[in-house]
Amino acid sequence: MSKTSNAPETPDEEPTAAPDGVSRRRLLITASASAAAGALAGIGGTAAALRRTTQAGEAAHSDTVDLAASVPFYDQAHPAGIQTPPQRYAVFMTFDLSKTATANDLRVLLARWTAAIGQLVAGKPIGTVDPSRPDAVGADSGEAEGLAPASLTVTVGLGPGVFTDRFGLREKRPALLRQLPALPGEHLDPALTGGDLSLQACADDPQVAYHAVRNLARMVTTTAQTRWVAMGFGRASAGKGQQTPRNLMGFRDGTRNVSTPEQFDEHVWLTDAGAMTGGSYQVVRKIKMDIENWDADRVSDQEQIFARTKDEGAPLTGTKEFDTPDFAKTDDSGTKIIDPRAHIALAAHENNGGLMILRRSYNYTDGLNAQGLLDAGLLFIAYMNDPQHFVTLQTKLGAMDLLNEYIEHIGSAIFVVPPAPASGGYIGQALFE
Repeated sequence: MSKTSNAPETPDEEPTAAPDGVSRRRLLITASASAAAGALAGIGGTAAALRRTTQAGEAAHSDTVDLAASVPFYDQAHPAGIQTPPQRYAVFMTFDLSKTATANDLRVLLARWTAAIGQLVAGKPIGTVDPSRPDAVGADSGEAEGLAPASLTVTVGLGPGVFTDRFGLREKRPALLRQLPALPGEHLDPALTGGDLSLQACADDPQVAYHAVRNLARMVTTTAQTRWVAMGFGRASAGKGQQTPRNLMGFRDGTRNVSTPEQFDEHVWLTDAGAMTGGSYQVVRKIKMDIENWDADRVSDQEQIFARTKDEGAPLTGTKEFDTPDFAKTDDSGTKIIDPRAHIALAAHENNGGLMILRRSYNYTDGLNAQGLLDAGLLFIAYMNDPQHFVTLQTKLGAMDLLNEYIEHIGSAIFVVPPAPASGGYIGQALFE
């Protein structure tokens, strides 16, 4: 693959090739003053690109986004926020149960969260915003007053630490729920890893999603403490019937995702799982992207890494986005057109015994890092009926993916999502009965 040294000085100038054996990452790290200047230019360029992407997305989806829409929460076959077509924004937060929390504390928290979520998804406050007593604190923080439901969903996950003798739940621990093993290519930050509880709030209005998590977090009191949080935008994977969006590397993400009811039944939903039947396992990864270095690479090289065209999203062996990749096809010299180490080749179900997971990811940005470079990437959220499926895929990707030069897994967690609550009941109720 070609190596590049720096980005074009003008929009029409082609990048120059880097010397053989010099990594793209090293080229950026060894630059000093020019890197700082490039970072500032990159911020403006990225912001403009994000605006264009958002505007284009609004135009493309203006007939499908209804901010007045609400998503059912109670009495569903499966929990909302998984098969639900991905909304545009997400807030994901994890919590640690306190050392003094009891089984009853956990049960009460889940019951209170359930009642609050039922209000929130209907576009209602969870309590008084402006209490009559001047010395009273509002039960609801109020920033969503006047805002529509915006298809809000809140999905609650339970981590391995919930299913212990301490809470009397060891015997009800889902058979496949355990901490993820160490995987190739990850450099996890403990501050972005783990958790006993998770909240995934998704909505087509970012303030609605933030309001939901903010107010649910206020309800934990002494039962739990917040652990880590990530805010996502521009959903980086598509649901059925949605135009495939793009990740921050500019490529379509989610073209071959789980989409049909049959695929959900086969790959996502839990069956014969006791209290968790109808739910799913949730794996979350925070993946940092080396944005500036990626932007300095020529598009033809980027396309080889993904094995898709950047504009249409077609596999390199096809012409349209949804053409099936031909992983055996070769060029005139006998070389495979799709490199076996390309991202889609390693992740394809054809090359993994039919294995699939539901990707429901979002882009994120945390501003600038300590080096003054863009701190951004992918909030990878996936659902599956066996976490080993993710482990199998990530073991291959982490070891061989051509994309690894530009990404780093810095956060990780695993949870099980209970089935949807019944009217008058609460999330995880069967665990306590």
